Amino acid sequence: MKIAVLGAGAWGTALAINAGAHHDVTLWARDVAQAHAMHATRINTRYLPDMPFSERLQVSSDALGPWLAQQDLVVIGSPMSGLRGMLMQLAPLLGSAVPVAWLCKGFEAAHEGHASSDASSSAMGCMAHEVLAQVAPALRGGALSGPSFAQEVARGMPTALVAASSDAATRDAMVHAFHNTSLRVYANDDIVGVEVGGAVKNVLAIATGLCDGLQLGLNARAALITRGLAEITRLGVALGAKTETFMGLSGLGDLVLTATGDLSRNRQVGLALAQGMSLQQAVDSLGHVAEGVYSARTVVQRAQHLGVEMPIAQAVVALLDGQMTPAQAVAVLMGRGAKGEN
Repeated sequence: MKIAVLGAGAWGTALAINAGAHHDVTLWARDVAQAHAMHATRINTRYLPDMPFSERLQVSSDALGPWLAQQDLVVIGSPMSGLRGMLMQLAPLLGSAVPVAWLCKGFEAAHEGHASSDASSSAMGCMAHEVLAQVAPALRGGALSGPSFAQEVARGMPTALVAASSDAATRDAMVHAFHNTSLRVYANDDIVGVEVGGAVKNVLAIATGLCDGLQLGLNARAALITRGLAEITRLGVALGAKTETFMGLSGLGDLVLTATGDLSRNRQVGLALAQGMSLQQAVDSLGHVAEGVYSARTVVQRAQHLGVEMPIAQAVVALLDGQMTPAQAVAVLMGRGAKGEN
């Protein structure tokens, strides 16, 4: 199988390394200097410096062109903010001939979504599959998601992911590309549920990092994760997802990993805010994108439009916007009136 991974960040590189043990993979980097360095050293020094490339993994910075139509799967490894532009470039090159997978987890900010006059997703901020429908409807695409840290996937440590798409052939291509002895890939046709789970868990991981940074205890962490899953499920179902998706890898699994794992960038943001850093200082300290910071507002906007209650996500937005201190955010959540669990 021939696979092109567009984007040489940590996650794109990790998947390219993992798949390169079984398939012919081209890892494409926009930065020519970075591509030349990776080609010469056979390592992505910036993101995964201790993981050498296999012989079947090639590096390229060539212009995106006809060579992509020769692939069996094209994987977009850009952040959510870059997905729209990447899909627009790929649409005339691939048509419906080559399936596309994206790795980003989040909601596109509304101002990046070319807001329309209606109150639909285009005005509120889009999920990835909604961006595809807007700018490249002829492309066959889907999301590769689930609980996964790049370093562990690159090292071949046991991991399970979800290949989500409404198109069966796209799901099959993702499974064929990445399912192997270290990486289990499960197919799922609930693209809405998988993308909501992957996006909102980043926001909730900030809250959990804040909880741990303030040393509020394990009881508080368990409560945040559990009630956070309820928020994810409510929003997902309102958007048309299946309830059972949120008890799977892209719901509960991804939330637990991102909220508790020390490799989680979104969790690190919460920890930094609890220590008194400004949001800018927290983001700058990462050196990577923390998607929860950029998608939190859009998550809450869409929830409010649908009449879905998401108090934890709302508190995170108030914290990120400087409207609350960490202690005030906790006080607001704990001061809510009593109610039934369901």
